Amino acid sequence: MAKKNFYVVWNGVTPGVYSSWAECKAQVEGYDGAIYKSFPTKETAEKAYNESPWLYVGKNAEKKKAISINSIPEIIKDSLSVDAACSGNPGLLEYRGVYVKSGEEVFKQGPFERGTNNIGEFLALVHGLALLKQKGYSIPIYTDSVNAIKWVREKKCKTKLERVPENESLFYMIERAEKWLRENTYTTQIIKWQTDKWGEIPADFGRK
Repeated sequence: MAKKNFYVVWNGVTPGVYSSWAECKAQVEGYDGAIYKSFPTKETAEKAYNESPWLYVGKNAEKKKAISINSIPEIIKDSLSVDAACSGNPGLLEYRGVYVKSGEEVFKQGPFERGTNNIGEFLALVHGLALLKQKGYSIPIYTDSVNAIKWVREKKCKTKLERVPENESLFYMIERAEKWLRENTYTTQIIKWQTDKWGEIPADFGRK
């Protein structure tokens, strides 16, 4: 019997884990910048999908595999990481939060039309702060965005993006986030993720 593989598509028509090459091929064939790889089991494929693809593909894959988050003692594993991805500037925007210890996706929003990465980073951080306060969790949040940290501290998304009908829903999200910051206090520690030392943040979408 032929060996069965599972396929991870990090960047393609519809990213995800697929159980056949035919399904995977349909997502990546002719797709500019497609990133995908086969894995021997569904478990390893699902784990890889929730991590940066550069841990598994590219010329630095073996080097990066050695840099496991669990092997870096200064990273607080019981924490939330947040990140955003934007296809174009402006472009289609998404953001999400990932639990560092397990790699589990905690929340994801988007896609929003005509957004920017800075806006996504800001919204992701505020979403994380609000969620942790609502749940009563005292864990810290990691972000790799200096701008997001600054905008949250100033309680204002200082984007220069033009407000147009296509991104009206995104600006509604911005206004809601700013309102939450004005009306709430929080004790959550916000920590800058050190990408140069630790690799990509766990919430990274792997689309660079």
